[in-house]
Amino acid sequence: MITDTYRHKGLRKQLVAELERLGISDKKVLEAINKVPRHAFMSSAFLEHAYENKAFSIAAGQTISQPYTVARQSELLQVAPGMKVLEVGTGSGYQAAVLAAMGARVYSIERHNILHQTAKRVLGLLNYRVHCVYGDGYKGLPAFAPFQRIIITCAVPRIPEALLDQLETGGRLVMPFGEGAVQEMTVLTKMPDGSFNRETFGAFSFVPMLEKRSDTP
Repeated sequence: MITDTYRHKGLRKQLVAELERLGISDKKVLEAINKVPRHAFMSSAFLEHAYENKAFSIAAGQTISQPYTVARQSELLQVAPGMKVLEVGTGSGYQAAVLAAMGARVYSIERHNILHQTAKRVLGLLNYRVHCVYGDGYKGLPAFAPFQRIIITCAVPRIPEALLDQLETGGRLVMPFGEGAVQEMTVLTKMPDGSFNRETFGAFSFVPMLEKRSDTP
C-alpha cells in the first residue's frame, strides 16, 4: 500500500510553485506533477527529499530525474489526452506516471529488469495504466507503432532509426541528444515528406542510453 499524506500533498504544491517560477507554464503538466506521488517511486531513504527539485539515485546505477526535467520534457512533448506515447527508459516509472496523469496512453520500455519490475508494480498500485515492456529501447516497440509522441529519458549519442520509423507523421520526439556529461534537449517533428524538423531547448544532463536488455549477452 502506498500512503499519500496531507504533508506529501503540501510539498507537491510547493514543488509546483517552484516549477512555475522556473518557467514551466503548461497547466496540464503542473496538474500532473501536483497529482503524482513522486515519493512512491523512490527509496524510503529519500522520502524526506522526494519533493525537492533534485535527481536521486535508484537501482541499476540509474536516477529518477529532477522534477523540472520531467516537467520540461513533458511540456515539450505537447501531449493531449488519448495520445499514444512511447517512453524509452521507464526508470523509476515517475515520468510514465506523469504522462498517464495527463491522459496519455503510455507504452514504456526499460532495459534493466529490476527497474522494469519495480516500476510496473508501483504504477499498478497507483492505478496508472502504463504498458510496461522489458526490452531494448533502441528497437522501440514496433508491434504497437506508430506513436504520436516518443520521449527518451536517457542521453542519446545517436538517434535510433527504429524510433524515427515508429513516429507517425506530425509526431514529436523529445530527447536529450549528445555524448558526454551534458546533452542538448532536442525535439524532432516528423514532416509529411518523411523529413524531420529539429529544435533545441538548452542543456541537460542524463545517464547514457544503452543497447540491449541488461541480461542479454
